[in-house]
Amino acid sequence: MPRCSPFTRCLASLIIALVCSTSARGVEQWGIFEVALKGPATGNPFVDVHFSATFTNGPQSHEVEGFYDGNGIYRVRFMPETQGAWRYETHSNIPALSGSIGAFTVTQPLPGDYGPVRVHDTYHFAYADGTPYRELGTTSYSWCQQSDAVEDLTVAALAQSPFNKIRMCVLPQNEPDSKPEQFPFAGTPPRQWDYTRFDPLFFQRMERRVGQLRDLGIEADLILFHPYDKEWGFDKMDAPTRDRYLHYVIARFGAYRNVWWSLANEFDLIHAMTDADWDHAFQLVQSTDPYGHLRSIHNSKRFYNNALPWVTHASIQNGSAVKDPGRAELYRDVWRKPVVYDEVKYEGNIRQRWGQLTGQEMVERFWSGVVAGTYVGHSECLPDATGGMWLNEGRVLRGQSPPRLAFLRKVLDDSPPDGIDPIDPWQDTRMGGQPGKYYLLYFGTDAPASWTFRLYKDGLAGGMKFKVDILDTWAMTITPVDGDFVTKKADNYTFVDATARSIPLPSKPYLALRIRRVGG
Repeated sequence: MPRCSPFTRCLASLIIALVCSTSARGVEQWGIFEVALKGPATGNPFVDVHFSATFTNGPQSHEVEGFYDGNGIYRVRFMPETQGAWRYETHSNIPALSGSIGAFTVTQPLPGDYGPVRVHDTYHFAYADGTPYRELGTTSYSWCQQSDAVEDLTVAALAQSPFNKIRMCVLPQNEPDSKPEQFPFAGTPPRQWDYTRFDPLFFQRMERRVGQLRDLGIEADLILFHPYDKEWGFDKMDAPTRDRYLHYVIARFGAYRNVWWSLANEFDLIHAMTDADWDHAFQLVQSTDPYGHLRSIHNSKRFYNNALPWVTHASIQNGSAVKDPGRAELYRDVWRKPVVYDEVKYEGNIRQRWGQLTGQEMVERFWSGVVAGTYVGHSECLPDATGGMWLNEGRVLRGQSPPRLAFLRKVLDDSPPDGIDPIDPWQDTRMGGQPGKYYLLYFGTDAPASWTFRLYKDGLAGGMKFKVDILDTWAMTITPVDGDFVTKKADNYTFVDATARSIPLPSKPYLALRIRRVGG
Protein backbone atom coordinates (compact mmCIF):
# COMPACT_ATOMS: atom_id res chain seq x y z
CA MET A 1 0.00 0.00 0.00
CA PRO A 2 1.26 3.51 -0.74
CA ARG A 3 2.10 5.55 2.34
CA CYS A 4 0.04 8.68 3.07
CA SER A 5 1.79 12.02 2.74
CA PRO A 6 2.25 14.17 5.88
CA PHE A 7 -0.34 16.60 4.48
CA THR A 8 -2.89 13.78 4.04
CA ARG A 9 -2.26 12.43 7.52
CA CYS A 10 -2.60 15.94 8.99
CA LEU A 11 -5.83 16.55 7.11
CA ALA A 12 -7.25 13.21 8.28
CA SER A 13 -6.32 14.00 11.88
CA LEU A 14 -7.97 17.42 11.59
CA ILE A 15 -11.17 15.89 10.23
CA ILE A 16 -11.25 13.29 13.02
CA ALA A 17 -10.59 15.96 15.65
CA LEU A 18 -13.37 18.13 14.24
CA VAL A 19 -15.84 15.26 14.23
CA CYS A 20 -14.86 14.25 17.76
CA SER A 21 -15.11 17.81 19.07
CA THR A 22 -18.63 18.18 17.78
CA SER A 23 -19.70 15.05 19.66
CA ALA A 24 -17.54 15.49 22.74
CA ARG A 25 -19.49 14.92 25.90
CA GLY A 26 -18.79 14.12 29.50
CA VAL A 27 -19.93 11.28 31.72
CA GLU A 28 -18.96 10.35 35.24
CA GLN A 29 -17.02 7.18 36.02
CA TRP A 30 -19.43 4.22 36.22
CA GLY A 31 -22.15 6.33 34.65
CA ILE A 32 -23.78 5.56 31.29
CA PHE A 33 -22.54 6.96 27.99
CA GLU A 34 -25.00 6.34 25.18
CA VAL A 35 -24.76 6.62 21.40
CA ALA A 36 -28.11 6.79 19.60
CA LEU A 37 -28.35 6.68 15.80
CA LYS A 38 -31.19 6.68 13.31
CA GLY A 39 -31.45 3.60 11.13
CA PRO A 40 -33.91 1.41 9.27
CA ALA A 41 -37.29 0.67 10.83
CA THR A 42 -38.50 -1.66 8.07
CA GLY A 43 -38.08 -5.40 7.92
CA ASN A 44 -37.12 -6.87 11.27
CA PRO A 45 -34.45 -4.66 12.84
CA PHE A 46 -34.10 -7.03 15.82
CA VAL A 47 -32.59 -9.78 13.68
CA ASP A 48 -31.66 -8.12 10.38
CA VAL A 49 -29.45 -5.38 11.84
CA HIS A 50 -26.23 -5.90 13.78
CA PHE A 51 -25.07 -2.86 15.72
CA SER A 52 -22.16 -2.42 18.14
CA ALA A 53 -19.38 -0.02 19.07
CA THR A 54 -15.75 -0.11 20.12
CA PHE A 55 -14.81 2.12 23.06
CA THR A 56 -11.12 2.87 23.57
CA ASN A 57 -8.96 4.69 26.08
CA GLY A 58 -5.31 4.19 25.24
CA PRO A 59 -4.65 0.44 25.47
CA GLN A 60 -8.13 -0.23 26.86
CA SER A 61 -10.67 -1.43 24.33
CA HIS A 62 -14.22 -2.71 24.87
CA GLU A 63 -16.58 -4.17 22.28
CA VAL A 64 -20.16 -3.42 23.29
CA GLU A 65 -23.33 -4.73 21.64
CA GLY A 66 -26.08 -2.29 20.78
CA PHE A 67 -29.83 -2.82 20.45
CA TYR A 68 -32.86 -1.64 18.54
CA ASP A 69 -35.14 0.58 20.65
CA GLY A 70 -38.01 1.01 18.21
CA ASN A 71 -39.01 3.85 15.86
CA GLY A 72 -35.81 3.52 13.88
CA ILE A 73 -33.55 4.27 16.89
CA TYR A 74 -30.47 2.16 17.61
CA ARG A 75 -28.58 2.55 20.87
CA VAL A 76 -25.35 1.36 22.37
CA ARG A 77 -24.62 1.97 26.05
CA PHE A 78 -21.25 1.98 27.76
CA MET A 79 -20.28 2.10 31.43
CA PRO A 80 -16.72 3.55 31.59
CA GLU A 81 -14.71 2.19 34.50
CA THR A 82 -11.70 4.46 33.96
CA GLN A 83 -11.48 8.24 33.97
CA GLY A 84 -9.95 10.14 31.09
CA ALA A 85 -10.43 10.65 27.35
CA TRP A 86 -12.39 7.98 25.49
CA ARG A 87 -13.22 7.44 21.83
CA TYR A 88 -15.80 5.30 20.13
CA GLU A 89 -16.58 3.97 16.68
CA THR A 90 -19.79 2.18 15.69
CA HIS A 91 -20.02 -0.97 13.57
CA SER A 92 -22.97 -2.35 11.66
CA ASN A 93 -24.01 -4.28 8.58
CA ILE A 94 -26.04 -1.15 7.73
CA PRO A 95 -23.84 1.65 6.33
CA ALA A 96 -25.86 4.40 8.00
CA LEU A 97 -25.07 2.92 11.41
CA SER A 98 -21.42 2.07 10.79
CA GLY A 99 -18.36 4.29 11.13
CA SER A 100 -19.82 6.90 13.46
CA ILE A 101 -16.97 8.18 15.62
CA GLY A 102 -16.78 10.47 18.60
CA ALA A 103 -15.05 11.27 21.84
CA PHE A 104 -16.07 11.89 25.41
CA THR A 105 -14.43 12.59 28.74
CA VAL A 106 -14.97 10.44 31.81
CA THR A 107 -14.88 12.50 34.99
CA GLN A 108 -14.84 11.65 38.68
CA PRO A 109 -17.79 9.61 39.98
CA LEU A 110 -20.69 11.43 41.53
CA PRO A 111 -21.17 11.34 45.32
CA GLY A 112 -22.59 7.98 46.32
CA ASP A 113 -21.32 6.30 43.13
CA TYR A 114 -18.90 3.57 44.19
CA GLY A 115 -19.11 1.51 41.01
CA PRO A 116 -20.49 -2.00 40.48
CA VAL A 117 -20.33 -4.58 43.23
CA ARG A 118 -17.59 -7.23 42.95
CA VAL A 119 -16.54 -10.26 44.95
CA HIS A 120 -14.08 -9.25 47.66
CA ASP A 121 -11.70 -11.41 49.68
CA THR A 122 -13.28 -14.70 48.46
CA TYR A 123 -16.44 -14.69 50.60
CA HIS A 124 -17.63 -11.09 50.62
CA PHE A 125 -18.49 -8.14 48.39
CA ALA A 126 -17.16 -4.64 47.78
CA TYR A 127 -17.85 -1.87 45.30
CA ALA A 128 -15.36 -1.27 42.52
CA ASP A 129 -13.72 1.58 44.45
CA GLY A 130 -13.11 -0.71 47.44
CA THR A 131 -16.01 0.50 49.61
CA PRO A 132 -17.45 -2.49 51.52
CA TYR A 133 -20.84 -3.74 50.32
CA ARG A 134 -22.78 -5.58 53.00
CA GLU A 135 -25.62 -7.27 51.16
CA LEU A 136 -29.06 -7.00 52.77
CA GLY A 137 -31.56 -8.04 50.15
CA THR A 138 -35.26 -8.45 49.50
CA THR A 139 -37.31 -10.08 46.74
CA SER A 140 -40.27 -8.75 44.78
CA TYR A 141 -40.60 -10.79 41.64
CA SER A 142 -43.01 -8.80 39.47
CA TRP A 143 -42.94 -5.30 40.93
CA CYS A 144 -41.74 -3.93 37.58
CA GLN A 145 -44.77 -5.29 35.70
CA GLN A 146 -47.37 -3.31 37.65
CA SER A 147 -49.11 0.01 37.01
CA ASP A 148 -47.08 3.20 37.34
CA ALA A 149 -48.88 4.03 40.59
CA VAL A 150 -48.09 0.66 42.19
CA GLU A 151 -44.48 0.76 41.02
CA ASP A 152 -44.12 4.25 42.49
CA LEU A 153 -45.31 2.90 45.84
CA THR A 154 -42.65 0.19 45.69
CA VAL A 155 -39.88 2.67 44.93
CA ALA A 156 -41.01 4.85 47.84
CA ALA A 157 -41.06 1.83 50.17
CA LEU A 158 -37.56 0.79 49.09
CA ALA A 159 -36.27 4.31 49.62
CA GLN A 160 -37.29 4.06 53.30
CA SER A 161 -36.15 0.47 53.75
CA PRO A 162 -32.82 -1.01 54.87
CA PHE A 163 -32.47 -3.10 51.71
CA ASN A 164 -29.57 -2.54 49.31
CA LYS A 165 -30.52 -5.24 46.80
CA ILE A 166 -33.79 -6.46 45.29
CA ARG A 167 -34.32 -9.63 43.31
CA MET A 168 -36.76 -9.07 40.45
CA CYS A 169 -37.91 -10.97 37.38
CA VAL A 170 -37.43 -9.67 33.85
CA LEU A 171 -40.03 -12.02 32.37
CA PRO A 172 -43.59 -11.69 33.73
CA GLN A 173 -45.00 -14.23 36.15
CA ASN A 174 -48.35 -15.90 35.70
CA GLU A 175 -50.26 -13.97 38.36
CA PRO A 176 -54.05 -14.05 37.74
CA ASP A 177 -54.63 -10.77 39.60
CA SER A 178 -51.66 -8.94 38.08
CA LYS A 179 -51.60 -8.76 34.29
CA PRO A 180 -48.65 -6.86 32.75
CA GLU A 181 -49.44 -3.79 30.69
CA GLN A 182 -46.65 -4.73 28.27
CA PHE A 183 -44.88 -7.97 27.43
CA PRO A 184 -41.24 -8.54 26.45
CA PHE A 185 -42.12 -9.84 22.97
CA ALA A 186 -44.38 -8.55 20.25
CA GLY A 187 -47.62 -10.44 19.82
CA THR A 188 -50.85 -11.23 21.60
CA PRO A 189 -51.27 -12.95 24.96
CA PRO A 190 -51.49 -15.59 26.08
CA ARG A 191 -49.15 -17.42 23.67
CA GLN A 192 -49.24 -15.69 20.28
CA TRP A 193 -45.72 -14.25 20.45
CA ASP A 194 -43.30 -13.27 17.73
CA TYR A 195 -40.09 -14.35 19.44
CA THR A 196 -38.01 -12.56 16.81
CA ARG A 197 -39.31 -9.14 17.91
CA PHE A 198 -39.04 -7.49 21.30
CA ASP A 199 -41.38 -4.83 22.65
CA PRO A 200 -39.13 -1.86 23.50
CA LEU A 201 -41.83 -0.28 25.70
CA PHE A 202 -41.65 -3.23 28.09
CA PHE A 203 -37.91 -2.81 28.57
CA GLN A 204 -38.05 1.00 28.70
CA ARG A 205 -40.37 0.78 31.72
CA MET A 206 -37.99 -1.56 33.50
CA GLU A 207 -34.95 0.58 32.65
CA ARG A 208 -36.56 3.54 34.34
CA ARG A 209 -37.04 1.54 37.51
CA VAL A 210 -33.53 0.06 37.45
CA GLY A 211 -32.21 3.61 37.14
CA GLN A 212 -34.27 4.68 40.17
CA LEU A 213 -32.85 1.77 42.17
CA ARG A 214 -29.34 2.83 41.17
CA ASP A 215 -29.99 6.36 42.38
CA LEU A 216 -31.19 4.94 45.72
CA GLY A 217 -28.05 2.83 46.09
CA ILE A 218 -29.97 -0.43 45.56
CA GLU A 219 -28.65 -3.30 43.44
CA ALA A 220 -31.06 -4.81 40.88
CA ASP A 221 -30.61 -8.59 40.84
CA LEU A 222 -32.31 -9.35 37.52
CA ILE A 223 -33.79 -12.86 37.33
CA LEU A 224 -33.50 -13.82 33.67
CA PHE A 225 -35.61 -17.02 33.63
CA HIS A 226 -38.18 -18.55 35.97
CA PRO A 227 -40.66 -21.47 35.97
CA TYR A 228 -43.76 -19.60 37.21
CA ASP A 229 -45.39 -19.38 33.80
CA LYS A 230 -48.43 -21.45 32.98
CA GLU A 231 -50.02 -18.90 30.64
CA TRP A 232 -47.44 -16.90 28.71
CA GLY A 233 -45.13 -19.74 27.64
CA PHE A 234 -41.86 -17.87 28.17
CA ASP A 235 -40.51 -20.80 30.22
CA LYS A 236 -40.55 -22.92 27.07
CA MET A 237 -38.59 -20.68 24.70
CA ASP A 238 -36.30 -22.56 22.33
CA ALA A 239 -32.51 -22.16 22.39
CA PRO A 240 -32.17 -19.51 19.62
CA THR A 241 -34.88 -17.40 21.29
CA ARG A 242 -33.18 -17.66 24.66
CA ASP A 243 -29.89 -16.52 23.14
CA ARG A 244 -31.48 -13.52 21.40
CA TYR A 245 -33.24 -12.60 24.63
CA LEU A 246 -30.01 -12.75 26.66
CA HIS A 247 -28.12 -10.62 24.12
CA TYR A 248 -30.91 -8.04 24.13
CA VAL A 249 -31.21 -7.84 27.93
CA ILE A 250 -27.44 -7.51 28.39
CA ALA A 251 -27.23 -4.82 25.71
CA ARG A 252 -30.00 -2.82 27.40
CA PHE A 253 -29.11 -3.25 31.08
CA GLY A 254 -25.42 -4.11 31.17
CA ALA A 255 -24.30 -0.48 31.42
CA TYR A 256 -26.23 0.04 34.67
CA ARG A 257 -23.66 -0.29 37.44
CA ASN A 258 -26.22 -1.69 39.91
CA VAL A 259 -27.18 -4.74 37.84
CA TRP A 260 -26.56 -8.35 38.88
CA TRP A 261 -27.49 -11.34 36.71
CA SER A 262 -29.48 -14.15 38.30
CA LEU A 263 -29.75 -16.76 35.58
CA ALA A 264 -32.90 -18.20 37.08
CA ASN A 265 -35.14 -18.58 40.08
CA GLU A 266 -35.56 -22.26 40.97
CA PHE A 267 -33.70 -23.26 37.82
CA ASP A 268 -34.33 -26.98 38.33
CA LEU A 269 -38.09 -26.47 37.86
CA ILE A 270 -37.60 -25.16 34.30
CA HIS A 271 -37.89 -28.49 32.52
CA ALA A 272 -37.23 -27.09 29.05
CA MET A 273 -33.57 -26.48 29.94
CA THR A 274 -30.86 -29.00 30.78
CA ASP A 275 -27.69 -28.45 32.79
CA ALA A 276 -25.85 -28.05 29.49
CA ASP A 277 -28.31 -25.31 28.53
CA TRP A 278 -27.61 -23.53 31.82
CA ASP A 279 -23.87 -23.84 31.26
CA HIS A 280 -24.33 -22.28 27.82
CA ALA A 281 -26.51 -19.46 29.16
CA PHE A 282 -23.96 -18.65 31.87
CA GLN A 283 -21.11 -18.58 29.38
CA LEU A 284 -23.09 -16.39 26.99
CA VAL A 285 -23.80 -13.87 29.75
CA GLN A 286 -20.18 -13.96 30.88
CA SER A 287 -18.78 -13.40 27.39
CA THR A 288 -21.35 -10.79 26.31
CA ASP A 289 -21.28 -8.60 29.42
CA PRO A 290 -18.23 -6.30 29.08
CA TYR A 291 -18.30 -5.37 32.78
CA GLY A 292 -18.31 -8.70 34.58
CA HIS A 293 -21.45 -8.09 36.63
CA LEU A 294 -22.13 -10.64 39.37
CA ARG A 295 -23.69 -13.90 38.19
CA SER A 296 -25.64 -16.55 40.14
CA ILE A 297 -28.44 -19.08 39.82
CA HIS A 298 -31.12 -19.96 42.40
CA ASN A 299 -32.20 -23.51 43.22
CA SER A 300 -35.33 -25.33 44.28
CA LYS A 301 -34.58 -28.96 45.18
CA ARG A 302 -31.02 -29.34 43.92
CA PHE A 303 -28.02 -27.07 43.58
CA TYR A 304 -26.40 -26.02 40.34
CA ASN A 305 -22.63 -26.56 40.39
CA ASN A 306 -21.74 -23.26 42.01
CA ALA A 307 -18.04 -24.11 41.83
CA LEU A 308 -18.00 -23.50 38.06
CA PRO A 309 -15.94 -20.46 37.07
CA TRP A 310 -18.78 -18.50 35.51
CA VAL A 311 -20.67 -18.45 38.84
CA THR A 312 -19.47 -15.52 40.95
CA HIS A 313 -21.46 -16.30 44.10
CA ALA A 314 -23.92 -18.88 45.39
CA SER A 315 -27.58 -17.84 45.50
CA ILE A 316 -29.37 -20.58 47.40
CA GLN A 317 -32.73 -21.51 48.88
CA ASN A 318 -32.56 -23.16 52.28
CA GLY A 319 -34.75 -22.21 55.21
CA SER A 320 -33.01 -24.25 57.90
CA ALA A 321 -29.31 -24.46 56.98
CA VAL A 322 -28.90 -20.71 57.46
CA LYS A 323 -29.35 -21.28 61.20
CA ASP A 324 -26.53 -23.85 61.28
CA PRO A 325 -23.11 -22.13 61.20
CA GLY A 326 -21.43 -25.46 60.49
CA ARG A 327 -23.40 -26.04 57.29
CA ALA A 328 -22.83 -22.47 56.19
CA GLU A 329 -19.13 -23.02 56.72
CA LEU A 330 -19.32 -26.11 54.50
CA TYR A 331 -21.01 -24.17 51.70
CA ARG A 332 -18.30 -21.53 51.86
CA ASP A 333 -15.47 -24.04 51.93
CA VAL A 334 -16.81 -26.19 49.08
CA TRP A 335 -17.57 -23.31 46.71
CA ARG A 336 -15.02 -20.77 48.02
CA LYS A 337 -17.36 -17.96 47.03
CA PRO A 338 -19.81 -15.63 48.77
CA VAL A 339 -22.92 -17.49 49.90
CA VAL A 340 -26.23 -15.62 49.74
CA TYR A 341 -29.28 -17.31 51.23
CA ASP A 342 -31.62 -15.43 48.91
CA GLU A 343 -34.61 -17.45 50.07
CA VAL A 344 -35.00 -18.66 53.66
CA LYS A 345 -38.84 -18.64 53.57
CA TYR A 346 -40.74 -15.40 54.06
CA GLU A 347 -42.43 -13.40 56.76
CA GLY A 348 -46.14 -13.91 56.18
CA ASN A 349 -49.52 -15.39 56.99
CA ILE A 350 -50.45 -17.32 53.85
CA ARG A 351 -51.33 -21.02 53.79
CA GLN A 352 -48.17 -22.11 51.96
CA ARG A 353 -45.45 -23.28 54.37
CA TRP A 354 -42.83 -21.00 52.76
CA GLY A 355 -44.80 -17.86 53.60
CA GLN A 356 -45.45 -18.32 57.30
CA LEU A 357 -42.42 -16.99 59.15
CA THR A 358 -43.03 -14.64 62.03
CA GLY A 359 -41.10 -11.40 62.07
CA GLN A 360 -38.89 -12.86 64.81
CA GLU A 361 -38.09 -15.91 62.70
CA MET A 362 -37.23 -13.76 59.70
CA VAL A 363 -34.86 -11.60 61.73
CA GLU A 364 -33.32 -14.65 63.40
CA ARG A 365 -32.38 -16.07 60.00
CA PHE A 366 -30.60 -12.84 59.08
CA TRP A 367 -28.54 -12.73 62.26
CA SER A 368 -27.73 -16.43 62.03
CA GLY A 369 -26.55 -15.99 58.46
CA VAL A 370 -24.44 -12.96 59.30
CA VAL A 371 -22.48 -14.63 62.11
CA ALA A 372 -21.96 -17.63 59.80
CA GLY A 373 -20.17 -15.41 57.29
CA THR A 374 -23.00 -15.48 54.75
CA TYR A 375 -25.77 -13.16 53.54
CA VAL A 376 -29.55 -13.49 53.77
CA GLY A 377 -32.58 -12.30 51.78
CA HIS A 378 -36.02 -11.12 52.88
CA SER A 379 -39.50 -10.98 51.49
CA GLU A 380 -43.08 -10.73 52.75
CA CYS A 381 -46.26 -12.70 52.15
CA LEU A 382 -48.68 -10.41 53.97
CA PRO A 383 -51.58 -9.82 51.54
CA ASP A 384 -53.31 -6.45 51.54
CA ALA A 385 -56.99 -5.83 50.88
CA THR A 386 -56.52 -6.54 47.17
CA GLY A 387 -54.68 -9.82 47.80
CA GLY A 388 -51.39 -8.36 46.62
CA MET A 389 -48.21 -8.87 48.61
CA TRP A 390 -44.62 -7.69 48.52
CA LEU A 391 -43.20 -10.98 47.23
CA ASN A 392 -45.10 -10.64 43.97
CA GLU A 393 -46.24 -7.07 43.38
CA GLY A 394 -44.34 -4.88 45.82
CA ARG A 395 -46.36 -1.85 46.99
CA VAL A 396 -45.60 -1.37 50.71
CA LEU A 397 -43.66 -3.25 53.36
CA ARG A 398 -46.09 -4.45 56.04
CA GLY A 399 -44.02 -6.79 58.18
CA GLN A 400 -42.27 -6.49 61.52
CA SER A 401 -38.86 -7.49 60.23
CA PRO A 402 -37.76 -4.46 58.11
CA PRO A 403 -37.21 -2.08 61.09
CA ARG A 404 -35.17 -4.78 62.84
CA LEU A 405 -33.18 -5.40 59.68
CA ALA A 406 -32.46 -1.66 59.59
CA PHE A 407 -31.00 -2.10 63.08
CA LEU A 408 -28.88 -4.98 61.78
CA ARG A 409 -27.69 -2.85 58.89
CA LYS A 410 -26.49 -0.14 61.29
CA VAL A 411 -24.55 -2.80 63.22
CA LEU A 412 -22.99 -4.07 59.98
CA ASP A 413 -22.13 -0.58 58.82
CA ASP A 414 -20.02 -0.29 61.96
CA SER A 415 -18.35 -3.69 61.52
CA PRO A 416 -14.88 -4.40 60.03
CA PRO A 417 -14.55 -3.63 56.31
CA ASP A 418 -13.28 -7.15 55.60
CA GLY A 419 -16.65 -8.64 56.53
CA ILE A 420 -17.92 -11.10 59.10
CA ASP A 421 -16.38 -14.59 58.96
CA PRO A 422 -17.40 -17.61 61.08
CA ILE A 423 -15.36 -18.14 64.23
CA ASP A 424 -15.31 -21.63 65.71
CA PRO A 425 -18.60 -22.55 63.93
CA TRP A 426 -18.72 -26.08 65.32
CA GLN A 427 -19.44 -24.92 68.87
CA ASP A 428 -22.94 -24.37 70.24
CA THR A 429 -22.54 -20.60 70.17
CA ARG A 430 -23.13 -18.76 66.92
CA MET A 431 -20.16 -16.43 66.60
CA GLY A 432 -18.63 -14.53 63.69
CA GLY A 433 -16.32 -11.60 63.14
CA GLN A 434 -12.62 -10.95 62.64
CA PRO A 435 -10.46 -12.87 65.17
CA GLY A 436 -8.68 -10.66 67.64
CA LYS A 437 -10.58 -7.56 66.48
CA TYR A 438 -14.35 -7.94 66.42
CA TYR A 439 -16.90 -10.57 67.44
CA LEU A 440 -20.66 -10.97 67.09
CA LEU A 441 -22.12 -13.66 69.32
CA TYR A 442 -25.78 -14.44 68.58
CA PHE A 443 -27.95 -16.46 70.99
CA GLY A 444 -30.99 -16.87 68.70
CA THR A 445 -33.99 -18.32 70.51
CA ASP A 446 -31.94 -19.15 73.60
CA ALA A 447 -32.56 -16.90 76.60
CA PRO A 448 -29.41 -17.06 78.76
CA ALA A 449 -29.19 -15.27 82.08
CA SER A 450 -25.45 -14.72 81.67
CA TRP A 451 -22.43 -15.40 79.48
CA THR A 452 -18.87 -15.89 80.67
CA PHE A 453 -16.37 -13.99 78.57
CA ARG A 454 -14.57 -16.67 76.58
CA LEU A 455 -13.12 -16.33 73.06
CA TYR A 456 -11.64 -18.85 70.67
CA LYS A 457 -7.84 -18.60 70.54
CA ASP A 458 -7.30 -17.57 66.89
CA GLY A 459 -5.97 -14.02 66.64
CA LEU A 460 -5.70 -13.62 70.41
CA ALA A 461 -2.88 -13.05 72.85
CA GLY A 462 -2.79 -12.28 76.53
CA GLY A 463 -3.39 -8.72 77.64
CA MET A 464 -5.76 -7.69 74.85
CA LYS A 465 -8.61 -5.37 75.94
CA PHE A 466 -12.18 -5.57 74.67
CA LYS A 467 -15.45 -3.69 75.15
CA VAL A 468 -18.77 -5.55 75.10
CA ASP A 469 -22.25 -4.35 74.09
CA ILE A 470 -25.50 -6.26 74.62
CA LEU A 471 -27.66 -6.02 71.49
CA ASP A 472 -31.36 -6.73 71.67
CA THR A 473 -31.97 -7.53 68.03
CA TRP A 474 -35.77 -7.37 68.40
CA ALA A 475 -36.14 -4.36 70.70
CA MET A 476 -33.32 -2.69 68.70
CA THR A 477 -31.34 -1.52 71.72
CA ILE A 478 -27.62 -1.40 72.50
CA THR A 479 -26.51 -1.63 76.14
CA PRO A 480 -22.78 -1.20 76.89
CA VAL A 481 -21.30 -3.48 79.53
CA ASP A 482 -19.22 -1.61 82.09
CA GLY A 483 -15.47 -2.00 82.13
CA ASP A 484 -12.86 -3.64 79.93
CA PHE A 485 -12.37 -7.35 79.35
CA VAL A 486 -8.70 -8.39 79.30
CA THR A 487 -7.65 -11.70 77.76
CA LYS A 488 -5.66 -14.22 79.74
CA LYS A 489 -4.73 -17.63 78.39
CA ALA A 490 -6.81 -20.35 80.03
CA ASP A 491 -6.06 -23.54 78.09
CA ASN A 492 -5.09 -24.73 74.62
CA TYR A 493 -8.33 -23.61 73.03
CA THR A 494 -9.65 -20.43 74.57
CA PHE A 495 -8.79 -17.13 76.16
CA VAL A 496 -10.86 -15.64 78.94
CA ASP A 497 -11.12 -12.41 80.87
CA ALA A 498 -8.53 -12.10 83.62
CA THR A 499 -11.30 -12.25 86.21
CA ALA A 500 -13.44 -14.75 84.27
CA ARG A 501 -16.21 -12.19 84.35
CA SER A 502 -19.75 -13.32 83.78
CA ILE A 503 -21.92 -10.89 81.81
CA PRO A 504 -25.52 -10.68 83.15
CA LEU A 505 -28.14 -10.99 80.41
CA PRO A 506 -31.90 -10.30 80.54
CA SER A 507 -33.00 -13.93 79.95
CA LYS A 508 -34.85 -13.22 76.71
CA PRO A 509 -34.44 -14.52 73.15
CA TYR A 510 -32.82 -12.78 70.17
CA LEU A 511 -29.89 -11.26 72.06
CA ALA A 512 -26.41 -10.73 70.66
CA LEU A 513 -23.10 -9.58 72.05
CA ARG A 514 -20.80 -7.25 70.17
CA ILE A 515 -17.20 -7.57 71.33
CA ARG A 516 -14.72 -5.00 70.02
CA ARG A 517 -11.05 -4.68 70.74
CA VAL A 518 -9.90 -1.49 72.44
CA GLY A 519 -6.81 -0.01 70.79
CA GLY A 520 -4.33 -2.15 68.90
